[in-house]
Amino acid sequence: MAEYEDERMPERHMSASRYATTRLSSLMPTYDKVPNPFSALAMLNFQQWMFFLVGFIGWTWDAFDFFTVSLTVTDMAKTFDKKNSEITWGITLVLMLRSVGAIIFGIAADRYGRKWPFIINNVLFIVLELATGFCDSYESFLGVRSLYGIAMGGLYGNAAATALEDCPEAARGIISGILQQGYAFGYLLATVFARALVNTTSHSWRPLYWFGACPPILIIAFRLCLPETKVFQERQRMRESGTGLTSTFLKEGKIALRRHWLLLTYMVLLMAGFNFMSHGSQDIYPTLLQNQYSFSANAVTVTQVVANLGAMLGGTLGGYCSQIFGRRFSIICLCVVGGALLYPYCFVTTTKVMAAAFFEQFCVQGAWGVIPIHLMELSPGSFRTFVVGTAYQLGNLVSSASSTIESTIGERFPLPAKAGVPRYEYGKVICIFMGCVYVYVIIMTIAGPEYRGRFFDVAHDDDMKEAAGVFSDKLDAQRGDSVPGEDIGKAGATTIPHTGADEKV
Repeated sequence: MAEYEDERMPERHMSASRYATTRLSSLMPTYDKVPNPFSALAMLNFQQWMFFLVGFIGWTWDAFDFFTVSLTVTDMAKTFDKKNSEITWGITLVLMLRSVGAIIFGIAADRYGRKWPFIINNVLFIVLELATGFCDSYESFLGVRSLYGIAMGGLYGNAAATALEDCPEAARGIISGILQQGYAFGYLLATVFARALVNTTSHSWRPLYWFGACPPILIIAFRLCLPETKVFQERQRMRESGTGLTSTFLKEGKIALRRHWLLLTYMVLLMAGFNFMSHGSQDIYPTLLQNQYSFSANAVTVTQVVANLGAMLGGTLGGYCSQIFGRRFSIICLCVVGGALLYPYCFVTTTKVMAAAFFEQFCVQGAWGVIPIHLMELSPGSFRTFVVGTAYQLGNLVSSASSTIESTIGERFPLPAKAGVPRYEYGKVICIFMGCVYVYVIIMTIAGPEYRGRFFDVAHDDDMKEAAGVFSDKLDAQRGDSVPGEDIGKAGATTIPHTGADEKV
């Protein structure tokens, strides 16, 4: 009997020399036939859509809460009588501590389910966003944002697993791209509401944070109405039929660490580059526009909105195209184009920079649109939430000083002051920084594997087979009968006879 897991993950069994020699040849686009975007989206049934929507909305508001600091750096600096670079430590601390949350909530979600860790995350968002709005000192601000970083870190892996675990294979690329753009959509919403709420009352920047604490109440209610994903329920049933939930879970962890430690290390290094790319291009860009090029508040808002519209379009198309051309090939192409656009993005001094901002963020988030499904396919099934979230957040940890590095170096290149306000050449720093990041991401993507089309169900999880031990016959029987979890229509699951061929949906 042919093993689907091996057929769709051939690089797992290559020698080191064979693996190295296939890195470039394996980049060739596959031109796989996939449904058009609308047909692909139509493959999701109602429950799959609900899982996607709750993951998307949760990730959107996660991003909203994060970017509130980026958009109020100057105002907070005035309130706390600090430099901009000192306020950006609030961003850095969040990025540094997100990995702690990813570990805690990732393990909880893989052991106990996606639902309740997601809900607890959102409860913490409510408390900590309110607390940020009431901070009366710089020290309390840093303390609250540190705790917020832990809460924020737990959501990404859970949102990705919830949205993608039950998703039909042919729709994974576009769903991944749309899901990731919750980040850009959250940034867009934060930009709009910052313009509406910041400095429009006597409370300065604080109403933005008070408002940010409200929508998670609705997100919690939404998630309470949904069950666990079918893939997770299937895994829990297998654990229960073995030596017990906890015992089997621990065995799965030992097996995953033994088999996949090198791959997990690679995923962290890859995500470090992606997070440098994202935060390096975005976090102090509003400060560049406002400080270096003297854009008005309205001009900064419009530019950011245009940039995020480009990001959402790029992420959606990038994820969809990765289903046709391959995950790695799509990432590399978008990085090359993004690097070529850095000069206008950083050095156009008029509002015409909006065009460059649109296409730069199209490329940045276009590459990011591939990431949720790419990480899901690379991750061991038993610890999918933990690995996706932790790889992402450890990458954030490595890149956590992006905004502080850029703002600190930028302050070494002063420009003539305007109206007594110090000005700095942030554009030069962002351009050089991002050029180096693009090169790194391209190299890491070329060096890594790709498991496009991997099955997520427990019947095709070799780690679970080893952990379950005596239940291997049951897993083989499930493999022989059908491919569980590969729903390809609204009517529900469609089984595929196991013929030994690498059949495509």
